[in-house]
Amino acid sequence: MNNAAKNIHLSSGYVMPLVGFGTYKIQGRDVIYEVVDESLKVGFRSIDTAVVYRNEKDIGYALKTLLPKYNLQRSDIFITTKLSPSDHGDPKGIEQSVQRSLKALDTTYIDLYLIHWPAVSRTPESSMNNPSLRAKTWDKLIELKKQGLIRSIGVSNYTIKHLEELLQNCKDTLPVVNQVELHPHYRQKELIKYCNEKGIHVQAYSSLGTSSSTDLLKDPIVVKVASQLNVSPARLLLNWALQQGIGIIPKAIKKEHIRDNIQLNFVIDEESMKALSCLPQHKYTWDPSNVY
Repeated sequence: MNNAAKNIHLSSGYVMPLVGFGTYKIQGRDVIYEVVDESLKVGFRSIDTAVVYRNEKDIGYALKTLLPKYNLQRSDIFITTKLSPSDHGDPKGIEQSVQRSLKALDTTYIDLYLIHWPAVSRTPESSMNNPSLRAKTWDKLIELKKQGLIRSIGVSNYTIKHLEELLQNCKDTLPVVNQVELHPHYRQKELIKYCNEKGIHVQAYSSLGTSSSTDLLKDPIVVKVASQLNVSPARLLLNWALQQGIGIIPKAIKKEHIRDNIQLNFVIDEESMKALSCLPQHKYTWDPSNVY
């Protein structure tokens, strides 16, 4: 079976595709329309966005127009969006933000809603208020879930410390997903083990490193293994995560990259997996371990 067609059963009872289409830094109605068109055409059925990406409205417009073209309905698509850190910890702000996202995405429900960051805007990362603000947010998201506005709730950029604290007072509603930076240069073994034990699905972002650095794509081992398997370094890195049951949300604007990112029905042999899992560690994006 093509890895890209696989689904994951979330602890909330819903099913999510393991491969989603990421939209970070993709903006503009025409650009969004074209990438959503191509992604639906090649088989993507999951779209990942966030309030801070400022593209929800254009995604909503594209889906509304394009779903009929591919004989799809809203229920065939899994939409993830995320709470802006500026509304984190403010129940009223959270409710308004969710309502705005629903309106922008032109939908009656959001499949997965994530707390984007464990800290709150304009509150120091070292502030001892952060845990109580996170708890307030979680309680509000449970309420919105009960109302049917959100089907599943989860987190992003949470460390083991943040997850332990959440699980102590999550009111029997576990986070279904933790979306984090994860790739062979930043493997997060302990976090994956912890999440697997707790039934929290790990979803990777920055699977190819980051758009501002090609260090991972050009890593000599990555290049060598990719050429041995006759695949691109990008496809190799995406499948490295998938073979471990980790979700991915690759973003792309070029049509050939969008197509490549879902062509993942090859197997990375054990020796190659080991080689990729021994690379020196380097984190490319923001660091949540500083958040109290």
